Amino acid sequence: MANFVLNAQARAEDKQGKGSSRRLRREALVPAIIYGGDAEPVSVTLQLRELVKALENNDFFAEIVEIKIGDKTESVKIQALQRHPAKNTPMHADFKRA
Repeated sequence: MANFVLNAQARAEDKQGKGSSRRLRREALVPAIIYGGDAEPVSVTLQLRELVKALENNDFFAEIVEIKIGDKTESVKIQALQRHPAKNTPMHADFKRA
């Protein structure tokens, strides 16, 4: 069982790209993607506060994380994390299905 559970919302096709990602970040949301396995990649948004809280624990980078998207749950591991160069806040996260 995963120690880390993040709540996410699926992102529509028209809410992807540089401009949309910037608008999401202004609303304290972090764009992310879940890929790998047999399923198609899924674009999601995470709450910044929730992600920062999880990142405080070093085990987050080694353990399986559960991401709840509506009524569906994905078991993933963090693959990459992009941070703001000056503020060090997360800007984008990549998750790979476990």
